Amino acid sequence: MRTATFQQLSDAYCASDRHYHTLHHVRNLLDSVERAGAALHDPEVVKLAIWFHDVVYSSLRDDNEARSAAFAKEFLSKTNLSAERCNRVAYLIERTKDHTQPQPAADSDLLYFLDADLQILGAPEADYWQYARQVRQEYRLVPDFMYRRGRRKVLEKMLGAAQLYQTENFRSRLEAAARRNLVAELHAWEKDGL
Repeated sequence: MRTATFQQLSDAYCASDRHYHTLHHVRNLLDSVERAGAALHDPEVVKLAIWFHDVVYSSLRDDNEARSAAFAKEFLSKTNLSAERCNRVAYLIERTKDHTQPQPAADSDLLYFLDADLQILGAPEADYWQYARQVRQEYRLVPDFMYRRGRRKVLEKMLGAAQLYQTENFRSRLEAAARRNLVAELHAWEKDGL
């Protein structure tokens, strides 16, 4: 990755309004890819999707994924990456819009990427609560009553999914803990909040 682009990505992830969607989040996903090893068909594309998937992040917009995908395509079109692989990076990013939607079962790289993106949900309780507070900080411009309603809808939608994780690896390790964490946060919002 060119130095100027890395700096641009780094600046985006280190912006003052970022609390969870930071370079730390990117690092966690990249570490997951390293652990996946040969299980991924195109690890380079997955790594590029990781780097670009939250490059555009505004709590007041609902098109962050589309804008991040467009940013990635624009940059990658100027590299020696084939058009097919550039489009693939953008596709992976766009699929992060709604993790509860049905995903193509045969697309193991996509499923791994999406599961890695959600791994925080199944983290130990203290880490999960830190994540929940960091997300709230990113939405600090949203009044509490509106955030509470919106966050409850998100939590209920995730809890309503037949499974949070698409791959057996993530599901066996994190599904039960993720559901406990989501239920605990939902209960917190039904009471006094975080």
